[in-house]
Amino acid sequence: MRSASFTATSLILYLFLFLLRRGTLTTGEITPLRRGFYAGVCPEAEQIVRETMRRAMTREARSGASVMRLQFHDCFVNGFDGSLLLDDTPTMIGEKLALSNINSLRSFEVIDEVKEAVEKACPGVVSCADILILAARDAVVLSGGPNWEVKLGRKDSLSASQEASDNIMPSPRSNATFLINLFHKFNLSITDLVALSGSHSIGMGRCFSIVFRLYNQSGTGRPDPHMDPKFRFKLNRLCPLNGDGNITGRLDATPVKFDNKYFKDLRRQRGFLNSDQTLFSDDARTMAVVKRYSVDRKAFFADFVEGMVKLGDLQIDQPGEIRRNCRVVNNAPKEETGEALASFTLET
Repeated sequence: MRSASFTATSLILYLFLFLLRRGTLTTGEITPLRRGFYAGVCPEAEQIVRETMRRAMTREARSGASVMRLQFHDCFVNGFDGSLLLDDTPTMIGEKLALSNINSLRSFEVIDEVKEAVEKACPGVVSCADILILAARDAVVLSGGPNWEVKLGRKDSLSASQEASDNIMPSPRSNATFLINLFHKFNLSITDLVALSGSHSIGMGRCFSIVFRLYNQSGTGRPDPHMDPKFRFKLNRLCPLNGDGNITGRLDATPVKFDNKYFKDLRRQRGFLNSDQTLFSDDARTMAVVKRYSVDRKAFFADFVEGMVKLGDLQIDQPGEIRRNCRVVNNAPKEETGEALASFTLET
């Protein structure tokens, strides 16, 4: 089985070679992103996205957290370009089966639904990448979190790469030092790291992602010492050794409400994921930010918005288009288009 982690040295080498090959990762300099980009050509786009997200979250509240997570997993891999949404083809292995995504990412059908609604109003105008970032913002708002204006104008990528995702996306096992170094490579600060980790204010996590914390933290054969005993007891019952790794548990105590309870839980050593609890338990710099957010929701909301804007600005100079179907590039061979449509039909 492939390892889900890699050394900081490997990450630095990968980023250097990747950026040398593809151009420089920037924050908004390649594509002229701006607020109100579609005001003149599809003024109803943002309202359509929000109403479609509202319906999806009424059917299943968890879909909001799932859609928001898609933005994170898209932005870090070759910039924010909708590459994550592409299905595999006979000639391309995409990102959906990458280590951090397989059996984990979900609600792609919600983006399909939003895209279909926008296409009916404005065919061929709004990119899948822009739909995704709007839907992620609306997921936060509809869960009780902050609202903000999203910069738009992205093009959709023509390809995706499982290898690129494997080499970039962090593991749930990651510690604070690794995460700080990773975010630094994208010009994201420690404050950005902790604020954006607060996205786990909503949603669920799999037993697969925490079983090592419960029974063999760092190869010790013992549980993570940074875990409240009563909380660990509950997780032991939810996630028994050799149990079903796809069983899910709450990422914080209020998994459908976007608030600062996540940070309160970290202070009580009740973080679900190792990559969450480490922010309070393993580094004084991130601990200070966790403490601040646990008592100041307004500060968390403000910094979260700033971090989300920075994520959305990550771009790489590469060819793009406005996809008609978020799962497949335009003018793809008929068999690939058919596979994407069949996938959509089965999931919905």
